[in-house]
Amino acid sequence: MARSKGSTADKLYYSISEVARITNLQAYVLRFWEKEFPMLRPKKNKGGNRHYQKRDIELVNQIKHLLYEENYTIAGARKRLRQMESKTEKKDLMRKAKSDTILGEIKKELEDILKLFPCLF
Repeated sequence: MARSKGSTADKLYYSISEVARITNLQAYVLRFWEKEFPMLRPKKNKGGNRHYQKRDIELVNQIKHLLYEENYTIAGARKRLRQMESKTEKKDLMRKAKSDTILGEIKKELEDILKLFPCLF
């Protein structure tokens, strides 16, 4: 089945609201994390709107995992991301972040499809 031109798999950039839906976080949390994690720097257009790329979303999912699942503090998570030297450990965290990103995109697409059929509710 061919994907539509606007599907999330084909996108290069995502708005902060799309990233919030994909990662199941609030936009203000993403903006706060940008201040706390120097490696999280989405591009901004002339209007100041953030444009996240897939690698930014994967980093957000890594941060989310460290903070919410491994119970790191913000300072601890920042330090942990900087010090990841073990390649297998970094690969495991990247794999988890990628799967979370893909699942979030699928969820967003399903929500969009359900909006097309309001009679189902």
